[in-house]
Amino acid sequence: MGNKQTIFTQEQLDAYQDCTFFTRKEILRLFHRYRDLAPQLVPLDYSDRPAVTLPYELIGSMPELKDNPFRQRIAEVFSEHGDGNMTLDDFLDMFSVLSEMAPRDLKAYYAFKIYDFNNDDYICKSDLEKTVNKLTRNELTPEEVSLVCDKVIYEADVDNDGKLSLADFQHMIVRAPDFLSTFHIRI
Repeated sequence: MGNKQTIFTQEQLDAYQDCTFFTRKEILRLFHRYRDLAPQLVPLDYSDRPAVTLPYELIGSMPELKDNPFRQRIAEVFSEHGDGNMTLDDFLDMFSVLSEMAPRDLKAYYAFKIYDFNNDDYICKSDLEKTVNKLTRNELTPEEVSLVCDKVIYEADVDNDGKLSLADFQHMIVRAPDFLSTFHIRI
């Protein structure tokens, strides 16, 4: 990283390490990724905890997200105010949860939040329709989307209430062995 020297206090680095799955070196690398998105806004000295928030347009344009059909929803879920704009803490949280080191339960929890478009703590048929359309890039007919959604609800809705709770969703994820390998971003 040459002359890029970030100034965090020891306590800040310890705190970041305690609440992420990253080493100090990875935290510094992610800080520089964050700063590179808007060097005019993000100071090198973070020891006094500057109040910096980067707009979604910058976050969503990152190579790791720009081709992801859920990029806006991911940014919304991880941003403190739900608007997709991110502080450094939000940014580190997002990369930590989407890292290969994050446990399955944590990934499932955030996947659930990402797919819960209406934020009602359930994945209903409408949420599933949006999910399927994003996953297939709107290539299925409305009838095909409805059929897929009905099948998912039938298979995963343990309590038969017509929607998926977090518990239903986690139960479904346990039966999806490739979930961990697809729900991550490399840094």
